[in-house]
Amino acid sequence: MTPHETARTQIFQARKILTMNPAQPHATHVAVRDGRIVAVGERGDMARWADADVDDTFRDKVLMPGMVEGHCHLMEGAMWEAVYVGYFDRRDPDGRLWRGLRTLDQVIDRLASAAARLPDADTALLAWGFDPIYFGAGRLGVQQLDRVSATRPIVVMHASVHLMNVNSAMLALAGIDEDTDIEGVHKDAQGRPTGELQEFAAMFPVHRVIGKGLSLAAAEDPQAVRRFGRVAQLAGVTTATDLVSDLSPAGLDTLRTVTADEAFPLRIVPAFAPQRNPDGGAERVHAAARTGSDKLHFGPVKFIVDGSIQGFTARLRAPGYVGGQPNGLWLIPPAQLLDCFTPFHLAGLQLHIHTNGDEATEVVLDALEAMLARHPRADHRHTLQHCQLADAAQLARAARLGLCINFFSNHLYYWGEAHASQTVGAQWAARMNPARSALRLGIPVAIHSDAPITSLNPLFTAWCAVQRQTAEGRVLGEGERLSVGEALHAITLGAAHTLHLDHVIGSIEPGKLADFAVLEDDPSAVAPQDLKDLRVWGTVLGGRVFPAPAR
Repeated sequence: MTPHETARTQIFQARKILTMNPAQPHATHVAVRDGRIVAVGERGDMARWADADVDDTFRDKVLMPGMVEGHCHLMEGAMWEAVYVGYFDRRDPDGRLWRGLRTLDQVIDRLASAAARLPDADTALLAWGFDPIYFGAGRLGVQQLDRVSATRPIVVMHASVHLMNVNSAMLALAGIDEDTDIEGVHKDAQGRPTGELQEFAAMFPVHRVIGKGLSLAAAEDPQAVRRFGRVAQLAGVTTATDLVSDLSPAGLDTLRTVTADEAFPLRIVPAFAPQRNPDGGAERVHAAARTGSDKLHFGPVKFIVDGSIQGFTARLRAPGYVGGQPNGLWLIPPAQLLDCFTPFHLAGLQLHIHTNGDEATEVVLDALEAMLARHPRADHRHTLQHCQLADAAQLARAARLGLCINFFSNHLYYWGEAHASQTVGAQWAARMNPARSALRLGIPVAIHSDAPITSLNPLFTAWCAVQRQTAEGRVLGEGERLSVGEALHAITLGAAHTLHLDHVIGSIEPGKLADFAVLEDDPSAVAPQDLKDLRVWGTVLGGRVFPAPAR
């Protein structure tokens, strides 16, 4: 019997329930029937449900709303088929800890070991998570990768997913040489490709060769979707996005099948990406929505305007990158933004727009202001994603336009030191992800991991927004810190609001879906610096209990 066919009401008893409902912030009992919450309160408030089944499994646990990851990708489930070569430790969907690699020699050694395990000499070696910014002058170009093999194709996706490195064999297979005229194909002083490919146009010839490997089209792989569900469950997440989706027929069939399985522990929100597959336009999203379910929701549309700050492909206003690097790349030319956005806005859909650099944010605000002046729409909730370098004037414009912002708070931990010294300088690094300023202006705020770019773990993301601390311990922009309560709101009701789903998820109150994160301790009571260390016992989705597997 599924939770949506429950014959009796079920009452969950907990040590404490954090509801995220300001009218009733705390409780100890929650009653669930047919997958939805019917009552919240203390034991005495459950008298109406005298014949209910009382589940005291959580009597020593703390419940909060199932966490909502408003910016991540199903790639998190697909990437683990490739070799992890990142700088920081990372757990895979089975809970195994992969140690971070701190030298280029360690990266080469892990690649060589993985190559030795491949079945034949022609199988491509795929890896992910690399970021050259941690290695100073060290590079991972053709010369270094050819040390692993000059004959086997090798592809190493950067942590940002906006760049990759390949060896000479892959350059040849992809048809990239001195005569290739594609923006983002990096070349040395002699005009020879170095093996670094920047942004999607330059990487496309490689993706055409390797197919679904390291691809954003993970929705077409049932195992990848199931692995993604496990990663989310381990982190206490009950709703997560796939914020770049083709909405391909194969991908939609896979998502419908996997999410329909009552044992799958996650609700998924795919966002259509017209830059990857423009066919069908807004009707493609509406058609998908007609076949959605309470575990598969459609509506967001994703645009990527610029690149990655640490990859030096984000677009910055003057003075630009502190090392004098050229300004980044436009993934959509500014003159085309209004024409790109307007058809989806007119169709009643919600725009989620990637703007990392402040120049990208400025041109997006210009386009949105012009669009909304011509075509006003109440409660559109168009959302700026990342929006990392927005200044006070840009935040004020965003507030006037009724925008939401989903900040990439994890960046401060993983790349804060690099931003302060190598990309934008200490002053700009301190103003990155200005969540406190946005809240003061009344902007609805969420915070995110962008998994697989960083680990999918909202409690860690909340810690990042509260502490604003780099991996080396430096605090950047103390005045932009969130309180613990604000950060918890941002990973629950705040994120749900940016997805237009706050009427069904994000808080524990009657009428909403019975989605809970089950924690070993109270995140509102621990010291702020300990927020990232809270243990997740498991989740509840629509009243069905999903204990996290033992590690």
